[in-house]
Parts: sequence; C-alpha cells; structure tokens
Amino acid sequence: MKSGKFQTKGFKFKQFCIEGGESGMPVSTDGVMLGAWMESPSPAHILDIGTGTGLLALMCAQRFPDAKITAVDIETTAVEAASHNFSHSPWHDRLSVQHTDVLIFSPPQRFQRIVCNPPYFNTGEQAKQSQRATARHTDSLRHDALLKCCYQLLDTEGKASFVLPITEGELFIELALTQGWALSRLCRVQPSEKKPVHRLLFELAKQPCDTQESHLIIHSSDGYSDDFVRLTHEFYLKM
Repeated sequence: MKSGKFQTKGFKFKQFCIEGGESGMPVSTDGVMLGAWMESPSPAHILDIGTGTGLLALMCAQRFPDAKITAVDIETTAVEAASHNFSHSPWHDRLSVQHTDVLIFSPPQRFQRIVCNPPYFNTGEQAKQSQRATARHTDSLRHDALLKCCYQLLDTEGKASFVLPITEGELFIELALTQGWALSRLCRVQPSEKKPVHRLLFELAKQPCDTQESHLIIHSSDGYSDDFVRLTHEFYLKM
C-alpha cells in the first residue's frame, strides 16, 4: 500500500504517474509542453531546476534513454513528491533529486541540457499556500540569478529550455541577451486561434546562433489541435 500523503489517484501519463502530495506544483500544460518541446541529440546529463513533483525530469527520462537526470528543489514537500514519483517510474536508476537551492548547487559535472519552468509572479500578493507561493513567485529565485546559475552549470555547447507567460518571457529573454546568452529557439503559444499568444517556450544557448521560431495553437474548434497532439502524444494517455 502506498504511504500517507501519496494515496491520491495522481495524474497518469502513458509511461509514468505523477502524484503530488503536498507539493505546490501540480501537473500543468506549461510543463508538459516544455518537456515535449525541448530538444537534444544525446545529452549525458540533464538538470531540472525547481522540479516540483518531478514532471519535467520524468519526461526527460522517457525521451532521452541514455541521459542521467538530476532534479533539484528548495521545498521539502516537492523533493518528497519527486522522489516518490521517480522511485515508481521505469527510469528510477537514472533519476535523482536533491533538496537544495540551485544557487549553491555544486554538482561534479556540467550539464548538456537544463530545463526549468521558472517562477513568474514578480509582484503582487503571494499565494496563501507557502509551497505554491514559492513555486510561482520570483522572490525565491530571481530571474537574473537563475540565468547566471544556468550559465555556470551548462557545458560549453549546452542549452537551457524554459516556459513563461508572454510578458515575463519577453523580459526574461531580454535579460538573458544582456548576460551573453543567445536565443536558439522560440515558440509562441496560443490557447486557440481566437486568443492571443499567452506563453513562450524558448531555448537559450551559450554559443552564438540563429533563432529558430515556431508557433503552436493548443485548441482547435473540435478539441486539441493537430500540432498539439503531435507534440504531446507520447505522454498524454488519450492523445
């Protein structure tokens, strides 16, 4: 029988299940899009910053069979949830989670890929639930500090992938460019054809490069769009 806080039904994907416990990061479309959208030929080491329940790390483990994935989070409940989800996955031997602030994280190697669904509430009242507030508010991990940290943790040819609401994403990219990053990929996401762009998926590189731009519409008139299904069908059960 499953223990205590992990008796919930959870969110089932095709090859793994996410059980959230008391973590402040439930399964989100943002996270699923990012995990499916990020690219890499054959990374040896991947870092998931602010892992929450471990969604992005698990998606990376499914997509990149030769990679070892390290996840970090500052919240105890998130680390407990991720550890539980990792141990019940088919890739438990390639997944690890550490309870640490990424700003003081000192791994033995650099990473070929970093993936992060960063906090984005720069102002306003924090959420009442403390874990959810930490997950969504930049007070705990300022974007400038996050970018500098990622730059140090990536190897020379490494890349970092993010998802943010459009306003925060544009500011994040602008800040990254001032720090010496290059924008290698950018995808503008619309909820539907009739609604404006509301999310940015983007990839930053340490080396100069051209930007590959694309567009994604999540919903069509009769359900999910063909592009969204193609992007996520390896994960969602009913795709």
